[in-house]
Amino acid sequence: MYSNAVRVRGLLVRGMLAGLIAGLIAFAFGYVAGEPSVDASIAVEEAQAAADRGGHHGAAAAPAEEEEEEVVSRAAQSTSGLATGLVVYGVALGGIASLAFAFAFRRIGGFGPRATAAFTAAGVFTTVFLVPFLKYPATPPAVGNPDTIGSRTTLFFLMILLSVLVGLGAVIAGRRLAPRLGNWNASVLAGAGYVLVMAVLFAVLPDNEDAVKASFPAAVLWEFRLASIGLQTVLWATFGLVFGALTERLLTPRPTPTPDPDPARAAAA
Repeated sequence: MYSNAVRVRGLLVRGMLAGLIAGLIAFAFGYVAGEPSVDASIAVEEAQAAADRGGHHGAAAAPAEEEEEEVVSRAAQSTSGLATGLVVYGVALGGIASLAFAFAFRRIGGFGPRATAAFTAAGVFTTVFLVPFLKYPATPPAVGNPDTIGSRTTLFFLMILLSVLVGLGAVIAGRRLAPRLGNWNASVLAGAGYVLVMAVLFAVLPDNEDAVKASFPAAVLWEFRLASIGLQTVLWATFGLVFGALTERLLTPRPTPTPDPDPARAAAA
């Protein structure tokens, strides 16, 4: 029988391991499905910059301008940089999700470890990524207005914080309403409350109207955003499956074998 501290530590280790595996699989998806749209957006931006230089300095002066040297090459960004970022992201959020799992297990219904892990992964995906994404969708690099990057980043992380806090409030409210309304009705009411509060926040918080230049191709932007959603979906679906399998081995009690009767005692009887 595991003590609570030992169990939480075991869940944390398994959550980080599942996040590591999910980050690696998400990297494979992102490299194949996401990097082409990033390359396309960079090409569009470079073409627009070249056109602007040609318009300001004349066609003859444009080639003479020296290109700014990249601190990190594009090849490194799309391989080791992307892999490192996703692995660190997966491990960090995997650890946080494992703590959320420890809080939710046996408290949100009689679900087993695999189902609770799936619900936890879906909850983190929704509150940390999907809902903030609907308000402030991702934009390709070098596309948004650089003068507003600070305010846009602040608004995005503020939306993540608010979404997580409102989500936790909905879970707590659902637990308190369950004894009176039943698990299903309490869950529906708590979910409706989350949607209502987030809708109010969507209306109150400002939009990022200048996040994408008007001249940027809509098809490239759409492909980039679809790839962003797909990458997060792959990451959290993988985490839910792997973490569920690992936690089931940890939390499912092993049956105690029944010892065989003593043959000598049985013969004497």
